[in-house]
Amino acid sequence: MSHFPVYRARRLRRTATLRRLVRETRVTPDDLILPLFAVPGEGVRRPIASMPGVSQTSVDELVADAREAAGLGIPAVLLFGIPDHKDETGSSGAEEHGPVQEAVRALKLEVPELAVMTDVCMCEYTSHGHCGVLEDGEVANDPTLELLAGQAVSHARAGADLVAPSDMMDGRVEAIRGALDEAGFEQVPIMSYAAKYASAFYGPFRDVAESAPQFGDRQGYQMDPANGDEALREVMLDVQEGADILMVKPALAYLDIIWRVKEATGYPVCAYHVSGEFAALHAAARLGWLDLDRAMTEALTSIRRAGADMILTYWAREFARLAG
Repeated sequence: MSHFPVYRARRLRRTATLRRLVRETRVTPDDLILPLFAVPGEGVRRPIASMPGVSQTSVDELVADAREAAGLGIPAVLLFGIPDHKDETGSSGAEEHGPVQEAVRALKLEVPELAVMTDVCMCEYTSHGHCGVLEDGEVANDPTLELLAGQAVSHARAGADLVAPSDMMDGRVEAIRGALDEAGFEQVPIMSYAAKYASAFYGPFRDVAESAPQFGDRQGYQMDPANGDEALREVMLDVQEGADILMVKPALAYLDIIWRVKEATGYPVCAYHVSGEFAALHAAARLGWLDLDRAMTEALTSIRRAGADMILTYWAREFARLAG
């Protein structure tokens, strides 16, 4: 007589079909947002060694990448800009003909079915690489808010469907919401980088965005990786200020935070599967230590299982090809 319980879990694992039928969490191209990096010029495609498959691209090349993404069923892209000149106040971030603004206009014309999101921050545009203006060697919170709001309005004016402030200044969501509303863009939503940690996993991004701080670090405004309750305080502030979507960044090292934010707010949650997480798996695969397709799928599935409704990931096209 068997001593096993009546329920045997392995019964539903015996075949691929049964496993598909009982699968609890699914990732599809509909869940993904592709980051793209716009630079001035034409015919420019500069591969980034630390991020396989990722490049800085001029607008014409960026449109080609976005068109491919749309064809694969990816619903959205998020744009970062690398200007040809930088200054202390990041003034090029709000220029009418900046790389992000030009890319937005081109995408709305050439790939109208795609949702175009824009990163709103100063670090790509400031000569010192910090996410705001400096006073006495430190990032000054309140003077930065007006610059962020101006950048967000310039993106909306170019046609952006959504703006995503990533700077971690206090009060930035309220400032941007007010500026958008005053400029007649009440319908443009804000996806706030609400819980953004001072992470070791951002290194490759700073290669592609050319945004490494020229001195110091960002621990004075990005969150301490040890803190979870603080993330909820940050999130609730952004909800009160008018955020429509909440982002947790990074993703894999902060799955518990994704879960807590989703449970606490019920808001749409985006998780940023960041450059270092992406690059680490690529490096391990190059050494033959893991299967890249399986590792990619498992990583993205874990982020969805933790509660993310959408994932910002450099793997969007690769996953969509695999899923297709």
